[in-house]
Amino acid sequence: MSKVVVSAEKLRLKTRADNKGWKKWGPYLSDRQWGTVREDYSPNQDAWNNVTHDMARSKAYRWGEEGIGGISDNKSYICFALALWNHNDHILKERFFGLTGNESNHGEDVKELYYYLDSTPTHSYMKMLYKYPIAAFPYSKLVDESRKRSRLEPEYELLDTGIFDNDEYFDVFIEYAKSDEQDILIKITAHNRSNKPAPITLLPTIWFRNTWCWGYENFKYKPMLTGVSNKVIEVDNKSVGHYKLYCEKADELLFCDNETNFQRLHGVANNVPYTKDGINEYIVNKNKAAVNPNNIGTKASGRYTRVVKAGESVTIRLRLSDHSIIEPFGGFEDIMDKRIREANQFYDELQGTVQDPELRSIQRQAYAGMLWTKQWYYYNVNEWIKGDPTMPKPSDNRKFGRNSGWRHMYAANILSMPDKWEYPWFAAWDLAFHTIPLARLDPDFAKRQLAVVLREYYMHPNGQIPAYEWSFSDVNPPVHAWATWRVYEIDKEMNGVGDVKFLERVFHKLLLNFTWWVNLKDEGGNNIFGGGFLGMDNIGVFDRSATLPTGGRLEQADGTGWMAMYSLNMLRIACEIAVERPVYQDMASKFFEHFLHIAGAMQMLGGSEISLWDEEDQFYYDMLHMPNSQSMLLKIRSMVGLIPLFAVEILTPEMLEKLPDFKRRVDWVLANRPDLAGLISRWYEPGKGENRLLAILRGHRMKMIMKKMFDENEFLSEHGVRSLSKYHLENPYQFRVHNEVFRVDYTPAESTGSMFGGNSNWRGPIWMPMNFLLIDSLLKFQSYYGNDYEVEYPTNSGNMVSIKQAALSLAERLIKIFRTDENGKRPMYANYEKMQTDPHFKDLVLFYEYFHGDDGKGLGAAHQTGWTGLVAELILMVNEANKAEIKEIL
Repeated sequence: MSKVVVSAEKLRLKTRADNKGWKKWGPYLSDRQWGTVREDYSPNQDAWNNVTHDMARSKAYRWGEEGIGGISDNKSYICFALALWNHNDHILKERFFGLTGNESNHGEDVKELYYYLDSTPTHSYMKMLYKYPIAAFPYSKLVDESRKRSRLEPEYELLDTGIFDNDEYFDVFIEYAKSDEQDILIKITAHNRSNKPAPITLLPTIWFRNTWCWGYENFKYKPMLTGVSNKVIEVDNKSVGHYKLYCEKADELLFCDNETNFQRLHGVANNVPYTKDGINEYIVNKNKAAVNPNNIGTKASGRYTRVVKAGESVTIRLRLSDHSIIEPFGGFEDIMDKRIREANQFYDELQGTVQDPELRSIQRQAYAGMLWTKQWYYYNVNEWIKGDPTMPKPSDNRKFGRNSGWRHMYAANILSMPDKWEYPWFAAWDLAFHTIPLARLDPDFAKRQLAVVLREYYMHPNGQIPAYEWSFSDVNPPVHAWATWRVYEIDKEMNGVGDVKFLERVFHKLLLNFTWWVNLKDEGGNNIFGGGFLGMDNIGVFDRSATLPTGGRLEQADGTGWMAMYSLNMLRIACEIAVERPVYQDMASKFFEHFLHIAGAMQMLGGSEISLWDEEDQFYYDMLHMPNSQSMLLKIRSMVGLIPLFAVEILTPEMLEKLPDFKRRVDWVLANRPDLAGLISRWYEPGKGENRLLAILRGHRMKMIMKKMFDENEFLSEHGVRSLSKYHLENPYQFRVHNEVFRVDYTPAESTGSMFGGNSNWRGPIWMPMNFLLIDSLLKFQSYYGNDYEVEYPTNSGNMVSIKQAALSLAERLIKIFRTDENGKRPMYANYEKMQTDPHFKDLVLFYEYFHGDDGKGLGAAHQTGWTGLVAELILMVNEANKAEIKEIL
């Protein structure tokens, strides 16, 4: 019997589940701290203008730090990142540049080219790439051209400026490899891609997060960086310990303090002589007095100025360690190579069924993005509202303004961000999707993510899960229970045993959240849910989270579909726990009955003859109740009408046999409440393998929904399911209120309106998380119906397939967005020829926020590996299915 070899990375993961040990150091530094709500102390809640990109180099942050390709400890006390200068810019490149919501025609947007290339879950090895122009970075051009563009035009991107046309740029690779938990090797390589020599100054920078300026007794201590030679910086911080940063062959070491330059920003005297922007002043403006001649401070850089020949590269090496090492660069390359081999071993094992080299590359870059997008997120809302002892007192209206109802909130955790530049704050429903691919990499981290936002210092006492820092009170789709179950399944599949304690812990907190939904969002008390953001910003004809211009109230097909799904997710979790703890059968029964009442309400509202289902169009719509008691369906063919598909669950005979009390209660309800029994599709008709089906959609309605969903003239695109039917291209929906006309057009690219800042668009583009949920639901229907139930796919094609085949084909359409086609082009890069064909671009993959509804072009945030990283799971899903099919044939 052959011995199973466990990879070194897997062994490291097993040493401990928390963010300590091998995970103490990681990519926990944000890509952007300026322009965030946390740093906003303005009286008018103007976060984007309170701390701007221009101010950032001179302003000490209160709640976090930022940098390029940076790392920190798990509380960001000590931070490290790379700064650069091309000898042409008016400032150092210390942080990524981008436009604010007001500067761009489609909301905030990073204007840089960078790529996350690799990372292990413990960050024992990491690699990223930044493309830095040799010519002066076009800061003003990007702002000016973007302001000229209307919402009907595409965004003006960095490539559009032409600055990369002649290959006059550096490819700067940043690599980290850990020798042990507290010993980190750093390698930075700059390749000159141009045809002539070019100078570059590399400034690897270490600094302390400013904890000492705010007037708190327990943080009066000021840590210290000290240059003990021209190659070594001693790092003393009593919260973390003593380290040394070894800088091989540095030209010189430069020191200043991570404190605000009040003189530059406000025209008043500084508290310290060497402020945060001191190194920038020294390098760019040749101001020798801007850095500390005594080589001490709280921010320090090693300067490496090199002229790199055309087509050649330069490499610098550093080492951050809690050891005193006599030969810090002895064996350096051996350790780096060993960690790379271990990373390859880890991913070879994970990607075992994926043989296609291109798919393996896409998947690995997706995983890298997921892991690089971890961030230490810090936000004590009570302190933020009150202000700090040594700082000016904030405006009184802050007490009643943004997040004032969330004073209990105290976040100080490593969290998975949607995108560390565009969305450098956790978003509750995004986070749920992140955990699916993360569970493949590090199940413990995925489970901790789901649990932490349900803790008492996050979740509101009333049971609401905080949405995001711009407004914790916003309402997002209740997908947390679904993610909990999926992560549990993945963990069980990978480790052979399910973590029932995790399920039970999360289940209790989700009970509070479910009750909050029922009490607050079921406005009419009829099990129909509405009145909330629900995640899909501009999908409705009105802003669904605001007061309706018509008055009255909105009852949402998706809100109700989400809650039916939530009920079934909770039922499934309760059943799993009940196998070990039979008392939970009562909870399973509770959620079974919740589901029945919601399913009933979707058929007929409160016993009336009004339904969210439209018999004429054979589709679900939102319903508007007017103040004059009239009601009407808002006939917009959108993702809203597909969401009832999500409410599906399968109970196996094996499960029911283990839960006799639950089965008895189910049988009693169905026998004594025939009105409810009729709502359940085929409960008494066992499906494939005697499985039982719980679903909102019955056979006919399911067929009608799928008919529209698989119609290429409606929802089905070559690259996935659209968020709005293409039917509205020729048939825009219009609603008149007095003299104002509200309109919904099919808009497959960026939003043409300003609703929710115009930063995203749900009126036509393809969104990965919703498509993933559709595929997940279709596969559940398949496990009941089996291969005998066929659907026409695509609609009107005459091609009949099983539900599973349709689901897998949909997954393949989504994967195609990232793959090269027969012409060697990736749909997501559209007409950007450089990204498609240049040897230094074409194999690099970005994970956009959403995708064009017709051609698959990537849109919105460019590094939203968060939920777009789900493509990694789709690749596994399709390959596992193909493998199983081949095995069945053989």
